[in-house]
Amino acid sequence: MKTKKILITFLFLSVLISCKNTPERKTLESSNEEPITTDLAKVPDSWINKRVKNAKLKLEKSEAGSIVWNAMEAHGGLDTWYKNGPVSFQFYYNPLDGGTPRNTHQIVDTWSSRARHKKVVDTTAQYGWDGKAAWVRAADSTAFPYNTRFWALTPYFFMAQPFVLDGQGTNLEVLPQEIYKETNYDVVKVTFNEGTGDAPDDYYVLYFNTETHLLGVIRYVVSYPKYFKKGEHTPEKFMELYGKQTVEGIVLPERYQTHWLLENNMPGEYITEITLSNVGFKPNTVDTFFNVPEGATVLEGL
Repeated sequence: MKTKKILITFLFLSVLISCKNTPERKTLESSNEEPITTDLAKVPDSWINKRVKNAKLKLEKSEAGSIVWNAMEAHGGLDTWYKNGPVSFQFYYNPLDGGTPRNTHQIVDTWSSRARHKKVVDTTAQYGWDGKAAWVRAADSTAFPYNTRFWALTPYFFMAQPFVLDGQGTNLEVLPQEIYKETNYDVVKVTFNEGTGDAPDDYYVLYFNTETHLLGVIRYVVSYPKYFKKGEHTPEKFMELYGKQTVEGIVLPERYQTHWLLENNMPGEYITEITLSNVGFKPNTVDTFFNVPEGATVLEGL
C-alpha cells in the first residue's frame, strides 16, 4: 500500500528534529566548556554532565517530563547513554506487505546524531548522515532500493527511545493511562514546536510501564509537508516492543512489531517485523568516521 511506504520512509524527517537541537561540537568547543583533547567522537564527560543536568531540570518540571526522565533512568540512564560513546547495531526491517526489506549494520554518534550504515551482505555499500548532509557510496546503483537520506537515522530514533527526548523544541503531554495485555502504562504524547525540523506536525505517543518505567509501545504518525497538507498526516501506527537486552548498562528491546492502529487504541493488522541485534558501544570511534567519505555522493533535497 502506498500509504504504508510513505509512513515509514518519511519518519526520518522527525529524526531531523532531534538532530537540529543537538549540541554541535564546534559550538561547544568555542564556549567555556572543557576542550576536546582527542580525535574521538565521544565528547568530554564535563559536557555530558552539563547536558544531563539540564535535561533532568527541564524534564522534572512537569508530570510528563518526570515520566520520561524515570524511563531514561530505567533504561540505564541518560548519563550512561552518552558516556558509552557511539552505539553500533544491526537493524533488520521487514515489511510484510511485499515492500523492500532493509538490513544494515550502523554506528551512530549518540551525542550529535550522525550515522554511518553498511549493508550486511555487502559492507562496501554504505550511506550515512554527517549532521548536515546525507551521502551514499555504492558501486551498484541498486544497492539501496529505498531512500537512504530518509532512512539514515530512522532505526536510531526507534532504538534510542527515550534518550532522544532530551532536546529543545519538544513538548510532552500526559495522556490517560492505558491498559494493554493486562499491563498498566503511563502515556506521554510528544509533539514539536512550529518551525522545529522538517515535519513539526509529527507526533508520538509513548507507553511506559507504570511499575518498571520501561517503554512498551510507540504510536506515531508522519506529516511530511511535501506529501501532506497542513494538519494532515498518515494513519497512526502501533509499534510494540518485545524482549530485553542490556548492553553496557543500557536496556533495549530485541524486536518490534508494527500494526495499524484501531479506533480503540489497540493494534490491528500486523504490517512490519523488526529485529535489533549485535548491539554494542564504540567509544574509540574517531570523529572523522562520520564525515562524508571519499567517493561518496552527497544527496540533495528532502
